[in-house]
This record gives sequence, C-alpha cells and structure tokens, in this order.
Amino acid sequence: MTGRPWDHARHCAALEAEVAAFAEAAAGADLEEPVPSCPGWTVAELVRHLGAMHRWAGGTVRVGAPRRLSLRELGVSFPVVPGDHLPWFGEGAQRLLEILRAADPDAPVWAWGLDQHARFWSRRMLFETAVHRADLEIARGRTPALAPEPAVEGMDELLENLESAAAFAPKVENLRGDGEVLAFEAADAGSRRVLRLLPDRFEWTREDAADGGAADATVRGAASDVFLFLWGRRKLGDPALEFTGNDDLLVHWVENSAI
Repeated sequence: MTGRPWDHARHCAALEAEVAAFAEAAAGADLEEPVPSCPGWTVAELVRHLGAMHRWAGGTVRVGAPRRLSLRELGVSFPVVPGDHLPWFGEGAQRLLEILRAADPDAPVWAWGLDQHARFWSRRMLFETAVHRADLEIARGRTPALAPEPAVEGMDELLENLESAAAFAPKVENLRGDGEVLAFEAADAGSRRVLRLLPDRFEWTREDAADGGAADATVRGAASDVFLFLWGRRKLGDPALEFTGNDDLLVHWVENSAI
C-alpha cells in the first residue's frame, strides 16, 4: 500500500469525507425504505443508529470517559419528526469531527478495542460510517465502494479489534481451530491479510500479496470488495470476489466473524 501512514488526523479527514458521502446518499432517500444489508431496518433507523454512534463516540472522547458510558449518560436525544433526521445527523457528525480534531490522539479514553486512547475513536468512526454508507447505498440500489487505501486500513481495523468484539459478539470466540489459515487478498493494493485459527485464539499478519504462502482458503478481489466481505456486506459466492480452498472454513468465518 502506498501513501502516508494512517494517523488520527488522516482518520478524521477520511471520516469527514465519509460523513459527506452518507449525507449525500441520505438526502435523496425514502426514510421508510428497507435496508437489505441490515434486516429489519429502514433508512430512518440506519440514520438514527449512525447518528447515535457519532454522538456516543464524540461524548466519550469529549469527557475522557474512563468507562463505557451509555447514550443516556451522555445526554443523547433522537429526532422525533421524520424531517428532522438529516439535520440531526449532520449536527452530530459535525460535532464529532470538532471533538476529535480538538482531542489529543494519545489522551486515555475508554474504548471497546485494544487501543484505549482518543485515536481509537477517529479510526472506529471512520469505518462505522463507511460500512453504514455502504448499507445506505445498497438500499438505494447503488454499488458501494471504497478507495484501495482506506479499504485496506479498514481491513486492519476490523482484524485488530475483532477479538475484543467478543464482549458483544460472542460468536467471535468460535474463531478457533487447529492451525487452519485464511487469507484475504486485496489484489489492487498488493496486500494480503493472513489469519490463523489456533485452539485458544486467532492470529493475523500483514503480507505483500506477491509473497503470500499457502492458505487453506482465500478470498481475493479489490480491496473495497474484500473490506465489504469482512463486514458481511458482500457474501460468499459474490461474483466480485474469488473464493478458493476450503468452503467449510469460509463458512465458519462468515458465521462467527459478524460484529
């Protein structure tokens, strides 16, 4: 992957772009339209969810929370009138960006992932927004996509935090095995992520695609499509991706990695 390293400032800049893309897609959407990739949700519920997450993350960083605070504790309120959803979303996103950009990236803050600092939240909210922007575009009949660099960074963000997600996604604990190897290859970025299932945990590493060794199963495609597969927005058998190797291992991943 090329380009300067990802840091808090770059995550904030990319988050701002994703917020704008989400707002653009939402502006022309029917709030009652179902969201196929979030079964049971409408566009209005998707907007409410993402707006709440922005307010939760922003409030957590703003107060330097030493523990998980609830939406109620942070004083988060929701829109009541349907016409208020998009202004409410925009206000929360703008405030989140202001809080994150004013924060010391190294400031200690509670986070559900391993990195217990303010910088966790700029990265997490970037990809929370990117995934839900994809959901919104799917609902509108569009084909969502990320540029290769943020998509690969998003692959890393998911894999780094996945073990910690077991606290609210207990099936993650089932990602165990006897050394089976899964590879996720972003062909357009020349990057490969290799995950090994062990009896008590899983491990993952970064590789150049050209140097990749043998894997029991591989998912290969554009970085954007691999990212969306890891988040369950592309499915097994999707023609945008190439699936090779052990089908049962791929199914095991899909059934237990959702967060």
